Amino acid sequence: MPAKTPQPVRLTGHHVELVPLTMEHLGELFAAGGGDDEVWRWQGGPTPRTQEELGAKLGALLEAAERGEYVPFAVIHRASGQAAGWTTFMDIDAPNERLEIGWTWYGHAFRRTAVNTETKLLLLTHAFEELGMGRVQLKTDHMNHRSQAAIARLGAQREGVLRRHRRRPDGTWRDTVYFSLLAEEWPAAKARLSARL
Repeated sequence: MPAKTPQPVRLTGHHVELVPLTMEHLGELFAAGGGDDEVWRWQGGPTPRTQEELGAKLGALLEAAERGEYVPFAVIHRASGQAAGWTTFMDIDAPNERLEIGWTWYGHAFRRTAVNTETKLLLLTHAFEELGMGRVQLKTDHMNHRSQAAIARLGAQREGVLRRHRRRPDGTWRDTVYFSLLAEEWPAAKARLSARL
């Protein structure tokens, strides 16, 4: 049976709930990460200094979602009830049973907490067990060592580097590090992630 194309859905865990991203999340998202250069350093484009600037980024993402390019989620921190950041399914190719988890960011207050681990656990469980994907990929800037370490902790395998892959906002060139998890690797990775929570 072929994989299913992801649709907006709620995914609920103990620490976070992933809900379809809307413009109504803008205020909480700006409070979480607006104006934070460290959050936006790896996201492409300038740091949003105002709520309107973040709204432009959010609006562009929602327009791309309307075209079927992304399925975006607001990451809601359940203890506070506030949006901690956003994440997406992207590069979706259901006939070939693959997608990417990407364009993910969290506010500084949610780093080194259970937020990222449980967000990825929910997304990967949905991708492999409900959508029937055979491959989930993740990628990051070769200079973003924290992100690479976090992806490796998920159990994803480093596949390689695309050199001179994308121009950064400052004009320098980014090499992109690719990772993936395959369906047959998911049970062991899921057990490790669940144990970490």
